[in-house]
Amino acid sequence: MSLSQLRWWIVPCLLVFSALLNAYGQNASSVNPPAATQIIVPDEDRFLPFAITVRVGQPVIWINHDTDDHTVVSNDAFNTAGHRGVNVTLKANGGTFALVFKHPGVFPFYCRFHSMLDADHQPKAPGPDGGIQDSNGNYGTPMNGVITVLGDD
Repeated sequence: MSLSQLRWWIVPCLLVFSALLNAYGQNASSVNPPAATQIIVPDEDRFLPFAITVRVGQPVIWINHDTDDHTVVSNDAFNTAGHRGVNVTLKANGGTFALVFKHPGVFPFYCRFHSMLDADHQPKAPGPDGGIQDSNGNYGTPMNGVITVLGDD
């Protein structure tokens, strides 16, 4: 093969090589794990934010900044995002818990100390069997939340 013929092959080979490098670079950047989303328990009985949306593979971390223990319990009657049967205690003053969802769906959760499920599997304030009653006779708002998990589309 002469030098002039070789030049005609070098240019297309360089273009193909460049395209392959570019594709590899895009795939390598998608391997980086997504940033974690936090759900905070402030110095009161609630989850902040109440509702979040994450993508498959994105970690969710609960952090308890309250001086009381709380829990993260999955509401399996409506849980379509996996991790059924979750029942974890968040220790006071910094306790954490993390989940990574592997498929799309909805993950409703609640604190078993500060809410309970009614006959329709909906969270309600625990009432006289564990709730704190205010001066008007109310037992407060149930401590619960929901995570919507989107696919990789």
